[in-house]
Amino acid sequence: MADTPAPQAYYTIHDLPEATRPRERLARHGEASLSNEELIAIILRSGAEGLNVLDLATRLMRHYHNDLGELARASFEELQQHHGVGPAKAAQLLAAKELGKRMMYASPESRPRVQSPREAAELLMSELAYADQEYVKVILLDSRNYVIATPTLYKGSLNTAQVRIGELFKEAIRRNAAAIIVAHNHPSGDPTPSPEDVVLTRRMVEAGRLLNIEVLDHLILGRTRWISLKERRQGFS
Repeated sequence: MADTPAPQAYYTIHDLPEATRPRERLARHGEASLSNEELIAIILRSGAEGLNVLDLATRLMRHYHNDLGELARASFEELQQHHGVGPAKAAQLLAAKELGKRMMYASPESRPRVQSPREAAELLMSELAYADQEYVKVILLDSRNYVIATPTLYKGSLNTAQVRIGELFKEAIRRNAAAIIVAHNHPSGDPTPSPEDVVLTRRMVEAGRLLNIEVLDHLILGRTRWISLKERRQGFS
């Protein structure tokens, strides 16, 4: 009779020595005292076969070059390519990222304030610079240029003719935004605007005047560079 295979070992936080358990350290010393790996371990809760949860969190951070921005850009599918990260853990990581973003925007004094094209570009570069698909995002701003939200309106292979002007303003109207900045990335890495980009910009500006929502800029993001059509006076009269 064949031997019954031993059950797989999936280590949880409770399998760690008490002094190194992230939750206990958080309770004693506060969340600011924890490393990125420890915070991720708390979110993941359990490890994988042959790995305790802290080792799994450490492997994730090493894969993304110890850069939380790179980890934050990983998609649901990409996260599941790592040993020990299934649909549940991938969902936990993405939910934590989104919750953190919403908490930041919930308090006006903690929200970013955009007062220049550079500040707007820097707000989105970490998310879009190395995206392998095209995204169209809108930065919604209040009357003092504090960010309300940065929703994604389009994702995937598209051309500017497919972008519906009404969609660009839908969230702005719903959230009572005073102004918007539209941004999209060029996966090629070259942010040079196309003639279609300029036409789209002109249509956005005209629609914004009718809706009393100012279009402050249209940014095109590349790998390491970005272009402001407002600064280039393309599409803005």
